Amino acid sequence: MKKLLICMLALALLAGCAPASVQEPEDGKLHIVATVFPAYDFARAAAGDLADVELLLPPGTESHSYEPTPADILKVQSCDLFLYLGGDSDQWVETILEAAEPTGRTLALIDCVETLEEEHVEGMQEEVGHHHDEDEDDHDHDHLGTVTEIDEHVWTAPANAAAITRQFGEMLAELDSANGERYRANAEKYAEEIDTLDGEFHAFFDSLPDRTIVFGDRFPLRYFAEEFDLRYYAAFPGCSTQTEPSAATIAFLTDKVREEGISTVWYIEFSNHLVADAIAEAAGAETAMFHTCHNVSPNELAGGETYVTLMRGNLERLRAHLNER
Repeated sequence: MKKLLICMLALALLAGCAPASVQEPEDGKLHIVATVFPAYDFARAAAGDLADVELLLPPGTESHSYEPTPADILKVQSCDLFLYLGGDSDQWVETILEAAEPTGRTLALIDCVETLEEEHVEGMQEEVGHHHDEDEDDHDHDHLGTVTEIDEHVWTAPANAAAITRQFGEMLAELDSANGERYRANAEKYAEEIDTLDGEFHAFFDSLPDRTIVFGDRFPLRYFAEEFDLRYYAAFPGCSTQTEPSAATIAFLTDKVREEGISTVWYIEFSNHLVADAIAEAAGAETAMFHTCHNVSPNELAGGETYVTLMRGNLERLRAHLNER
């Protein structure tokens, strides 16, 4: 993969010598490129009409398997600010950064807030190549298993999303000091919207006698679960590339849904939700989607969906399904 990207970069740089190379924006605006939707959305809110913000990952694309084009590489090299995740989902970015030598600033989301390690919880499918020792659990949640690499899905906790938005505002103010106060004000306004939503999530979960949830899917919501003190079970870790759990994992999750009277099995956006469907059917439960905001569909992007609107949709679905218990 790395050799392929370097070759692509070489082709891109050669193409950049031609008349069709990327040009500086004529309006003098900052050009910001973000790999994933949360970074794009937070930057767009902080920038307002003062900068052009571009989402590098095409709508509906899975970031774990994404392969950048030569045009993507040129965008990264020439933009004023490049925002990326910084975890396993976009390891291809590190290769680009090493070879392209961007002329602008770069910032990883995982460098904006305190990170947590990905967890392997009871009953979860073992990831190929990973070995877990149940005696090594160093987390204070008694239902959790061992930890592995850093979980990069930092934005799933609204408090983190607000903090990242404010940091974006500060960085844009550094890059364009003449408009610094406007960037900060834009960022603060959006961060306050996220703070309000965070309070609504807390109020909802505080009203529940039991905060157990089951995902028949990957679970890229470690930060969300941590912030709201959720007890969770899932088929796969957040960054897993597997899609077919073992019979033991299916049986464990099905039994857990039955035994604890859980009404809903959750799945994430762009999932075929076959695993969640199978567990729900066997246990007599329903299914529902939780949008992690990692990426959006073309219709969602065109329709103006934001982190706040997507997370508010999650809150409404949680209210509808968890209150049924």
